[in-house]
Amino acid sequence: MNRRAPKEGLHPRNRFRDGYDFEALVGCRPALARFVGPNAHGNTSIDFADPAAVKALNQALLGHAYQLHDWDIQPGALCPPIPGRSEHLHHLADLLASGADGGLLPRGSDTAVLDIGTGASCIYPLIGAREYGWRFVGTEVDAAACAWATGLVAAHPEVSELIEIRQQPSAVQCFKGVVRAGERFALSMCNPPFYASAEEAAEGNRRKRQNLSAKKRKGGTRRLEKAAGHAARQGAPAGRNFGGHASELWCAGGELGFVQRMIFQSAKRPALCEWFTTLVSKGAHLPRLTHALRAAEATDVRVLEMAHGQKQSRILAWTFRDRRGE
Repeated sequence: MNRRAPKEGLHPRNRFRDGYDFEALVGCRPALARFVGPNAHGNTSIDFADPAAVKALNQALLGHAYQLHDWDIQPGALCPPIPGRSEHLHHLADLLASGADGGLLPRGSDTAVLDIGTGASCIYPLIGAREYGWRFVGTEVDAAACAWATGLVAAHPEVSELIEIRQQPSAVQCFKGVVRAGERFALSMCNPPFYASAEEAAEGNRRKRQNLSAKKRKGGTRRLEKAAGHAARQGAPAGRNFGGHASELWCAGGELGFVQRMIFQSAKRPALCEWFTTLVSKGAHLPRLTHALRAAEATDVRVLEMAHGQKQSRILAWTFRDRRGE
């Protein structure tokens, strides 16, 4: 089998930046073999519109790169892109190293991370514990997702002592209700829901299906048809054709409202984390968020740009260092 083409723009420490070695991946996860074949460009790949293929690839990647052999996804939950989740963690490691003596990368359980909305996949704690040995507290509103994530942790005893999952009782709180008295973290991280309501998510579904239809009329491939069809059958937004529970897809105020609440709540307890961070999917939200951080008197605000292939995303990071009384 040929190796899939390298992924442009990935972090130098990303284990997937040189592409996928499908022969090694199939050797690690034989069930992947039935999904692997030549794509339209003649390269070895899978059909990324097929959720079963993507899940099998994820299982192979996690097993081969991180020895996480018993990962599975909760039915209907979002299927996370493993290279992208790894990318996020590497940029956070660089952020922590920027304040360390000698710029050393933080490794080991002395580095505690709060993962807000860890999701059923528990993907950030699992990868972060294997890649850097960090200790994680993952929080989750949805009870079923919380139970699934707890099961994934138990299924991987090599990292289970480094990861604790806690259920967040409030959909509008980030820290209250899950953080214990006296706890401190090197950083918090979050991948917030994008949409502001179920209706907005449905509208996003409609627009994406229209876009897929337009591409089809202009000579789009059978793969685009399959993506739209599967999304319609699953009731998921087209282009997000691997499911997604309500708590993963939308929240009051959408991404902007969620992060604004996080900023306000972080200012109420500035000593909780050395760095507070979150993904921001929509770059247009940054001016309002940086304005909110100035109003909250954050002492350092950074935007960490991430680009891999055509996908652009960013991490917004802030600290209250030097004004940390609670």
